[in-house]
Amino acid sequence: MLSKQVIAAARSRAFFASRGAQYTAVSLSKGWKVVDSHIRRAQFHSKTVKVPQMAESISEGTLRSWSKQVGDTVEADEEVATIETDKIDVSVNAPTAGKIVELLAKEEDTVTVGQDLFIIEPGEGGASAAPDGPKADPEESKDQQSDRTTPEPRAPSTADKQSRIPPEGPKESKKEVKKQDSKPKEDKSKAPPAPKAPGNRGETRVKMNRMRLRIAERLKESQNAAASLTTFNEIDMSSLMEMRKKYKDEVLKEHDVKLGFMSAFARACTLALKEIPAANASIEGDEIVYHDFVDLSVAVATPKGLVTPVVRNVEDMGFVEIEKEIAALGSKARDGKLTLEDMAGGTFTISNGGVFGSLYGTPIINLPQSAVLGMHAIKDKPVVVNGQIVIRPIMVVALTYDHRLLDGREAVTFLVKVRDYIEDPRKMLLALS
Repeated sequence: MLSKQVIAAARSRAFFASRGAQYTAVSLSKGWKVVDSHIRRAQFHSKTVKVPQMAESISEGTLRSWSKQVGDTVEADEEVATIETDKIDVSVNAPTAGKIVELLAKEEDTVTVGQDLFIIEPGEGGASAAPDGPKADPEESKDQQSDRTTPEPRAPSTADKQSRIPPEGPKESKKEVKKQDSKPKEDKSKAPPAPKAPGNRGETRVKMNRMRLRIAERLKESQNAAASLTTFNEIDMSSLMEMRKKYKDEVLKEHDVKLGFMSAFARACTLALKEIPAANASIEGDEIVYHDFVDLSVAVATPKGLVTPVVRNVEDMGFVEIEKEIAALGSKARDGKLTLEDMAGGTFTISNGGVFGSLYGTPIINLPQSAVLGMHAIKDKPVVVNGQIVIRPIMVVALTYDHRLLDGREAVTFLVKVRDYIEDPRKMLLALS
């Protein structure tokens, strides 16, 4: 079915013919060029692209940005828009190659799953569709210029000249008016300037993104729901630092991964969780769910907020495997490429605020988990060893736990076992308590 523009252009041909010599043959040709261009465009059917299904728990998001604008050509599966949800950013890609015809939403708009998002006009290889109108014809412009007649300028009449001469008024009255007008100006100049406010009093308001809103909601929910309590302990990091210094180059060469402290703490927590299963449990309704596996949530700071991707089945991993998985998830988090599957679940969380220089802190439980371990910066401190005062690298660790599930005895026992494993890493290799 032809568009209204095609029909209108076709009807114009009869209008041109009825006018006869008033319109040239070039004008008729131009009209049919318009018809031909719209007929070519009518061969392609525009397609409306909708907001895709993002996840079972996500029904809406914020349109963060358009990667393409109206008139841009795209290839199949090329990103057109980015939708921000409370968990991840979702890319909306072009279903086929073609040209973007219309954008049906604005940036920062809230969009829902299934909502019309943009219209694309399919084309081969993302090539531009037929132009909206024909290019200017040089022959036509010449004919139009020859057909137009420029009217000769009319000589001004004597009456016009007389009407342009302003009537002369009394000179004295003009001077009096000027004097009267100058008086208020002098009064204004004498007015004292308004006092300036001391310092900068400006404010900037920025809308919270969906991830930050979700983080705020979950943190407050955790404080309201859990009976949180925090216990602390100090760990002598000498043995672990010596082991790391001895083997880090070899691990980097053979496995292409840096040997850090996170793998040791992850392994130590895994062994301690087997001995204190309540620290790896969760509450669902009026039931306690004990997990036979350890899915470790690792807190990672990103520009948009704190995320906790999950390392699954840590109980079956060694130091190098844990480091590889943490490095891969951290890279995805910083690049904004985490998926919902990467962050779903988790039975226990480790947060390392020490990388930012934190000395002490009380981490917040990541519901529905029952505990979270907080690592901090390593500082040299004087300690007593065998009756002598020596300087040792000490890390303060904190365990925040849900008192509804864990009693103080269990929480302290868990943290002491983690301390013992870190202070003598050989125990972890032998799996001895």
